[in-house]
Amino acid sequence: MTPRVRRAAAAAAPLCAVLTMASAYGSTPDTATPAARTTSISTSVDVATPELQALKASAGIADCPQVAPVDPVAEGLPDLTLPCLGGGADVTLSSLRGKPLVLNLWASWCGPCRDELPLFQRLHEAFGSRLTVLGVDINDQQPAKALALASDTGVTYPLLADPDASLRVPLEVMGLPQTVLVAADGRMVSVERRVFSSYDQLRSLVLDRLGVAG
Repeated sequence: MTPRVRRAAAAAAPLCAVLTMASAYGSTPDTATPAARTTSISTSVDVATPELQALKASAGIADCPQVAPVDPVAEGLPDLTLPCLGGGADVTLSSLRGKPLVLNLWASWCGPCRDELPLFQRLHEAFGSRLTVLGVDINDQQPAKALALASDTGVTYPLLADPDASLRVPLEVMGLPQTVLVAADGRMVSVERRVFSSYDQLRSLVLDRLGVAG
C-alpha cells in the first residue's frame, strides 16, 4: 500500500499569511489522478524582463532544471508548467524525477520566509547532487523584490515563479511558507505547513521522509 502523504499541522508554527482558498478542492494529493496533459501557466506578471535577468545573474541563482516530459504519477506534483524566476527554461512540476526533491513555497512579502531561506540554501549546499532544492515564489506580484530577497539571504538554488498562485488549490496552500518533499519517483511524501526554526530540523526531516543523509 502506498503511504499517505503526511501533512504537518498548521498550528506547529505561525504561517506568514493565509491565502484565499477555493471553496472546494479537486482531488487532494493523497488521491490525485494523473492529468491527461500538462497545463502551462500564463502569468499576469512578466518574471523574465531584462532587469530581472540581470538581478538573477548578479545573485548567482542557478538556472532552472531542464526536465524531459514524462507522464504524471498518482500522489505526485501537479501537472503544471511554471516559468523560471528571472528567466530560463519553464519547468513542468510533474516531470521532476530522478532524485529526491525539496520544494519550498515562499514570497517576498512573507516575513518567516526570510528566516527560512538560508536554511534551504544550506541544505542545497550540504546535499549537493543527491537532492534537488527548488523554490517557488508564489502569490507574489513583485518579482524584483523576490530576487532581491533571494540575493540578500544568499539563495543560489533555482527559483520558479507562480505570481497568480496556480498551485494554491492542487497543493492546498493555506499560508506561507509551505514545503513539499517529493521522492525520486515523483510521489509527494510530506507536505509541511510550518516554519523551520533550525537547519537540523530541516535536515532531520529530509533524512526521515526522503532517506537522504547529509
